[in-house]
Amino acid sequence: MRKCGILLAISSIPSKYGIGTFSKEAYEFVDFLEKAGQTLWQILPLGPTGYGDSPYQSFSTFAGNPYYIDMDEFVEKGYLTKKDCEESDFDDGEFVNYEKIFFAKFKLLKKAYKNSNIASDPDYQEFINANKAWLDDYALYMAIKDSFGGISWTEWEPDIMLRKPQALKKYRESLAEEIGFYRFQQYFFLKQWKALKKYANDKGIEIIGDIPIYVALDSADTWSNPQLFQFDEECKPKAVAGCPPDSFSATGQLWGNPLYDWEYMKKTDYAWWIERIRYCYELYDVVRIDHFRGFDEYYSIPFGDETAQNGHWEKGPGYDLFKAVKNTLGKTKVIAEDLGFLTPTVIKLVQKTGYPGMKVLQFAFDSREESDYLPHNYSKNCIVYTGTHDNDTTKSWYESLNNHDKAFARRYLDVKNKNKICEKMVRSVLSSVADTAVIPIQDYLELGGEARMNTPSTLGTNWKWRLQSGQINDELATKIYSLTKLYGRIQSKQ
Repeated sequence: MRKCGILLAISSIPSKYGIGTFSKEAYEFVDFLEKAGQTLWQILPLGPTGYGDSPYQSFSTFAGNPYYIDMDEFVEKGYLTKKDCEESDFDDGEFVNYEKIFFAKFKLLKKAYKNSNIASDPDYQEFINANKAWLDDYALYMAIKDSFGGISWTEWEPDIMLRKPQALKKYRESLAEEIGFYRFQQYFFLKQWKALKKYANDKGIEIIGDIPIYVALDSADTWSNPQLFQFDEECKPKAVAGCPPDSFSATGQLWGNPLYDWEYMKKTDYAWWIERIRYCYELYDVVRIDHFRGFDEYYSIPFGDETAQNGHWEKGPGYDLFKAVKNTLGKTKVIAEDLGFLTPTVIKLVQKTGYPGMKVLQFAFDSREESDYLPHNYSKNCIVYTGTHDNDTTKSWYESLNNHDKAFARRYLDVKNKNKICEKMVRSVLSSVADTAVIPIQDYLELGGEARMNTPSTLGTNWKWRLQSGQINDELATKIYSLTKLYGRIQSKQ
């Protein structure tokens, strides 16, 4: 069945708290999706953000971002007053101000926690027991991190950095209150997110979640499971992840994420990965796995290098991992992010899994007039986008093309008026043979570069764009519905 959806990060939803939350505005966006005939809502990773405020550098692969918790529920429960919220210093501007969000949100969360008496709630205790496998280590990790002024666990005192039993016991006792605070956050995050997801599912809308292939070096995952990674005896990485030099970057991309010890993981039948993916299906209906080619081969850069130039390729787990996942979890809905340069072995791996890969229409017009990203080369089993969170908005992308590529794009898309470029790109995606099409909301709104979500390998301006109140409305929903129906991606309303 042909389907389509919209890409919008939770952080970009309008709200009075400076960042998107699981508030009434999120439910209103689901209503908008329904009116627009959409059956998919794609979001970005939901984890607590760390370095650079990136959702791809999270403090945990299991925990949720406390910024997304709706404070209005705490007012309803009497944990906070309206005055508490109104007097908080949130910067409700056009872009997310993460520094202000951090101080204002945590101040309110701590007050709510102290007023909650949550420990006596049987649902809360059930949540703690059900999520013990990751929650205990995450809450302890965050509490210890706070006690050390926020520094990475690799810089903690040796006894707790190396998880000596006596040290763990000492910190669990001395930081019991802070540990409870982080459990409290995760309880309400999961409770509110599951309620929003159910609301969407009840309207026939599935959630496409997004998980990075790697975890952050500074994370509860690496601290609590160092044996899973390529670390030395002092828990320092032997090598880190990235991409080799190419036409876009002469020195490559140095991501800095620790690399997995795939030999060790194989000995455990990939237990950690299976649990990670299993948990994803509590949060999402479909899982997009970022940088899928890293399962075939991954780029290994010596730890301490300042660029990616001295890296080399290593063999990944290949199909063995996904066979283990299928044997344990059965058939699951996965999107393989297979963008970029693909070797024959990567293509073979994607085909063997049966997972749909990705096509990005913006990539089709780069002076190669027979690109795999041109719609006439698509197969049904793929997910097609105008652009993703890592691309510029379509309007800004087109303006940045050289004259040759602009001319090719106009010919291919039959564009007579450059002001129609966004509409033509959207129509080309929706009319393609691909089973699934996803459009960033920025492209439906025909926004410029100010609405770009992320520019890879840069810091300071990313992950901040916010949808403004009133930008989406019934008129836009009707327009999207008409296009969606025209290209056979919904059934007619009864």
